[in-house]
Formats: sequence, C-alpha cells, structure tokens
Amino acid sequence: MRANVILFWVLAGFFFVSTAGYTVWSVIFNSQGLATSSSSGPGTPIEWVGTIALGLCGVLASFIAFYLSRVRRAQGGELPEDNASGNIDDGDPEAGFYSPFSWWPITLAASLGLIFLGLAVGFWLSIIGVGVGLIALVGWTYEYYRGFFAR
Repeated sequence: MRANVILFWVLAGFFFVSTAGYTVWSVIFNSQGLATSSSSGPGTPIEWVGTIALGLCGVLASFIAFYLSRVRRAQGGELPEDNASGNIDDGDPEAGFYSPFSWWPITLAASLGLIFLGLAVGFWLSIIGVGVGLIALVGWTYEYYRGFFAR
C-alpha cells in the first residue's frame, strides 16, 4: 500500500505542476492576442475551465493519497500483498457464498435494465421493471428454502 500512497502523491504533484503550467501558458497565449474571441472574453487572460479541471484532479489525487496513508497507518503494517516473501493465499479473504447455478442474478440485472430503459423510453416500463426486480430479489433471497437446494 506504500507504493499506492507514493504513486498518488506523485500524481497529485504532477497535476498541480500541470495546473500551474497550463495557467501560465494560457496567460501567455491570451496576452499575445492569438486566441479567438469565442474561446475567451476580452478581459479574461486565464482559461478557467482547464485550470480548474487540472487543479481539481490534483485535489482528488491528494484526497486519495491522504486517505490511503491514513488507512495504512491505522492498519499498523503492510498488507499481505506488499510482502515480498508472502504467498498468494496470504491475502486471499473469504469472498462469500454465491449460488453456483442460480438464474436470479441474471433476472435481477434484466429488471434493472428494464428500469433504466423505462427512464429513457417510458415510465410504464420502469414500473414493470420494479415488479420483476422485487420478484427476482425475493427469489434470490429465498432460493435455498425450496427446490433442490432446500435446507
């Protein structure tokens, strides 16, 4: 995780340097009168959209780096994936139990597709999608209480 923290701090520094360079470049470009009237107003030497976008990318990378450094410090050590002499199984957690031959997740995904299609096409289709989704959710939840896999 240390490598990730360093990577995001380097990325944040890159974005901040890029922001400064972009701002200086836009000031020089606009002061020479090379910009057209549609790209910037007569009184704005800085191109604000790119400056703010690059600056916010630097802020986002800083937030992620700060968060990862705090998580690393709170865990009190390195992750098993960071240990050079560790095995693959050291960092393999229990992922949970998933039904091997279940059709309910596909039905639930299709119902979500109907809901979003209904938002784009017609609201009545979303109502049908919600109904199919509720049936699929209940079916997936109570799958092991009936049929071949009943307990």
